[in-house]
Amino acid sequence: MPQADLTGLLQAWSRGEEQALDQLAPLVHRELREMARRILASERRDGRMQPTELVHESYLRLLEWQTVEWQNRAHFFATTARMMRRVLIDIARARQTTKRGGGAQLADLEPDSLSAPAPSVDIESVAEALDALAAIEPRASQVVEMRFFGGFTVAETAEALAISPRTVINDWNAARAWLFSRLSSKDGI
Repeated sequence: MPQADLTGLLQAWSRGEEQALDQLAPLVHRELREMARRILASERRDGRMQPTELVHESYLRLLEWQTVEWQNRAHFFATTARMMRRVLIDIARARQTTKRGGGAQLADLEPDSLSAPAPSVDIESVAEALDALAAIEPRASQVVEMRFFGGFTVAETAEALAISPRTVINDWNAARAWLFSRLSSKDGI
């Protein structure tokens, strides 16, 4: 579907047009499922959540938002990536409260190597570190959310944030270094 058509449906949904949502859901489902698959692939899997489940939970939470004014496709997918992150954080926190020290979801910080085994960190620690980064470098935090959680390319991230691809790369590299340092010092590595 052309981006303009998708943007039109998103904006119609923002205005409360129910039929737009009915048309939109099947059009974005495949992309949302792929996004969820990428996000879940970065975790140490324990078989508890499937991509479709993550999509559905995120979708239900998005439906609760009544005042979102969708700007375009990139805005929708960036927001959905953030929502998926929140769903996983909520699940990890719930597991931590029921299971002392165990059951934390783990996430790899290298989205370019999602298919290769890599060291993992606790997703709750990543979320806390991202929140700390957002306090000092909000745009860099958004770049990490979009690239890591959303699976956005450099070009897609640049478009969504209205910045140059070079700025995305600079923010990405700086944020990764900052997060690695923060997470390494937290774990005593």
